[in-house]
Amino acid sequence: MNIVVGVTGGIAAYKTVQLVRGLVLEGHEVHVVPTEDALRFVGTPTWEAISRHPVTTSVHEGVDVVRHVALGQEADLVVVAPATANTLAAMAAGLASDLLGTTLLATEAPVLVAPAMHTQMWRHPATQANLRTLRERGVHVIGPEDGALTGGDSGLGRMTEPDDILHAALALLEGGDDLAGLRVVVTAGGTREPIDPVRFIGNRSSGRQGVAVARAAADRGAQVVLIGAHLDEVVGADAIHPRIERRSAGTAAELGAAVSAAATDADVVVMAAAVADYRPESVADRKRTKRETPLRTLTLVETDDITAALVAARRAGQTIVGFAAETPDDSETLVERARHKRARKGLDLIAANEVGWEKGFERPDNTLVIVDAADRVVAEASGSKREVADALWDAIVAVRGAGS
Repeated sequence: MNIVVGVTGGIAAYKTVQLVRGLVLEGHEVHVVPTEDALRFVGTPTWEAISRHPVTTSVHEGVDVVRHVALGQEADLVVVAPATANTLAAMAAGLASDLLGTTLLATEAPVLVAPAMHTQMWRHPATQANLRTLRERGVHVIGPEDGALTGGDSGLGRMTEPDDILHAALALLEGGDDLAGLRVVVTAGGTREPIDPVRFIGNRSSGRQGVAVARAAADRGAQVVLIGAHLDEVVGADAIHPRIERRSAGTAAELGAAVSAAATDADVVVMAAAVADYRPESVADRKRTKRETPLRTLTLVETDDITAALVAARRAGQTIVGFAAETPDDSETLVERARHKRARKGLDLIAANEVGWEKGFERPDNTLVIVDAADRVVAEASGSKREVADALWDAIVAVRGAGS
C-alpha cells in the first residue's frame, strides 16, 4: 500500500520517525511529506533514510509528474502526525500553501490525524470547531492523550504513541467495510440518578470505550446510533462521523427508553454504558440542606434491567452484547463473573474488564475478556480503547458469521 505521512512543526515529530519505520517494516511504501517547520525538529536525511524515498516540502519539484497532486492521488492512506493546531486549521479551511496541503486536497484516501499541542490550544473553541469540521468530512482523529507536554506542562494534548497510531493506520487499511449494511446501536457513558436538583448517584465512566466502539463500527461501514449518557465535549467529539447519529439520555430509565426505541431495527446492540443499578426511591423538588432537611439516610430501589429487556424483546438475527465492569481478585474470577452475567441476561457476547482506582474508568487504555454464549473466552484484547473496540467487533463479526 502507498502511505503518505505528513509531518508538521511540533516537538512530537521525533516520535513520527518510529511510526514511519513501523509502516515500512509492515511492507508499505511510505512517502514522508514534512512542512518546513517540521524539518526544524527532524531533518530531511532522517526521513529519507527511514522511508527509503526522497523527501521535499516544495510543490515545484517533480513538476513533470505533477507530484503535488500525484502523491495524494496514489495514496491508499494519508497520516498526519503530529497535527498541530495550525495544520488542523489549514486542513479545515482547505488551504494548499505547501506540498502537504496540496496532497491532502488531492487525495480521496482515508485521512488519519494525530493532534499534538498544549492543552489550552487543544481546548480553544477554534481548534474544536476545526476538528468538528474535519470529522464531519470523514477525517479520522486519534488522540490526543493526557500526559507530559513540553516546558514542564502536563495535560490533554500529548500525541498518541506511535504504536497506537500504527495500529489505527493499519486498521484503516485492513478493516475495510466488513460492517457495511449493519445497523448498530451503542450506549456509552454513565447514567445519573437524581437525589434532588443538585445531587445525583453516578459513576466514573467517561464514555471513552463506548465512543470507541461506535467509532470503530462506523469506520468499518456500519450505520450507528450512539446513545450517550453524560459524555463530556472532548470524549463526544470523537463520535462526530457521517455514519454516527448522536442521541442523549440521562437516567437509567431514559437510557432504557432510548435504547428500546433505537433497537427496533438494529442488527447489533452493544451496551457499553455504565448503568446505575439503583436509584433514590424519591427525588426532592428542592436541594436538601443540612440545616433544613439533613440527608443522612437514602432509600434506594433497583432500576430496570435494560439489557434483559432488550434480550426479551429481541428480533430474529439480532446480536446483543453486554459489558461487565468488575473488581475481581484475579483473572479467573473475572471470567467466571462474566459467564454468570452473560447467562443471567441471555447475551450473545459479553466483554468483561477489570476496573479500579487506576484501571478501566477515565483511562485511555483498557483490557477486555470476551465470552460467548457457549461460555468460551473467544478473545482477549489489551491496548488503547480503540484497539479493544476493534477486537470486540472482530468477535461480533465471528459470532454473527457462525450463526448464519
